[in-house]
Amino acid sequence: MKKHLLAAVAAVALTLPLSAGVFAEPAPGEHHHQQFSAEDHAAFTDAKVAALKAGLKLTPAQEKSWPAVETALRDIAKARAARFAEAKDKMKEIHEHRSVIEGLQWRSKALAAKAAETEKLAEAAKPLFDSLDDAQKRRFAILLHTIAKGPHHGHEWGGPHEGPEHD
Repeated sequence: MKKHLLAAVAAVALTLPLSAGVFAEPAPGEHHHQQFSAEDHAAFTDAKVAALKAGLKLTPAQEKSWPAVETALRDIAKARAARFAEAKDKMKEIHEHRSVIEGLQWRSKALAAKAAETEKLAEAAKPLFDSLDDAQKRRFAILLHTIAKGPHHGHEWGGPHEGPEHD
């Protein structure tokens, strides 16, 4: 019963709107049917992290490497949520003043931040990933991609307008 419930929770979590972090955010200025609060983003982050962990079916030995991965994912989520909040205001300002150069500079900073976050995640995940068997590695890649891009490529939180830095 517990395995079935866990699998159901993981499946539902993977279909939820994306949160921040490795999780893409909606682009500022996009038309939204519903705005997510900070609590919503935190809940979706919790669900995505839980889904990844549940999908990996870690052994007790592998569990020891999990906290570093979870911390990295949560740190990225917080940083991206902060950038997204800042981006809302910045994009208004850029669009009002029509400064292409400011927009390029801001985008450059956002991409640099994303690159640094991705590197931190890679470093945190490497010990765990190295301990995974082939099936777990396959699931890790699929689940991480699903979490990062979500079920709606090219729509509200995927594809070319995925976040303020369009990552």
